[in-house]
Amino acid sequence: MQETSVLLSLAAVFAVALVSPGPDVALVVRTAMQQGRRAGLLSALGLACGILVHGTLVLTGVALLVSRSPVLFDLLQLIGASYLGWLGVGAVRAWSQRGQRNGGSFEVALSPSALGPWLRGLATNLFNPKALVFFLALLSGLIPADMSVAGKLGAAAILFGMGLAWFSGLGLVLTLGSNQQLLLRAAPAIDLACGLVFLLVALGLMGRLLVPGLWQ
Repeated sequence: MQETSVLLSLAAVFAVALVSPGPDVALVVRTAMQQGRRAGLLSALGLACGILVHGTLVLTGVALLVSRSPVLFDLLQLIGASYLGWLGVGAVRAWSQRGQRNGGSFEVALSPSALGPWLRGLATNLFNPKALVFFLALLSGLIPADMSVAGKLGAAAILFGMGLAWFSGLGLVLTLGSNQQLLLRAAPAIDLACGLVFLLVALGLMGRLLVPGLWQ
């Protein structure tokens, strides 16, 4: 019974975190806009797999070891910030060139292969340093150290299942017939908004790493 209430608390807190705007949501929106439903669902699966990896690393104690190595943790954050910055530059560039493109159909600016959207989703979640910090705080605060293996497996299943359900649902809603036309009309604004989300997160992380105490 105690583990059940812990898992319910985890689900409630994680639900709030999932719906908060961020790089993951921006990626699903942009992928669905540019490549349609199938690619949007594949990116959602990639994001959910990234969530599962983060959760597993924290539940097994690996993430805690990484966080206690300042050099390694800073390096991972630098790589993550660089990747998010690259995504941001690509989105802003797409926005600036949108007027030269055909606005009547979805663009294929991302990889057209099935593996491409999945990998982009996985990388976006894994390379987001804020995600690792979030899962460390979330799971360390809610999951007791002596929780059973079954309980920890349940926690991992909740994280993966909720992530997949939310991002897949978002991708499905965005690619409904009427919504597709709205997305196409709003494509320039979406490109710019997604690019700014990626760039702001990347610049914030870079600033904190390069100028210690900047946000204190």
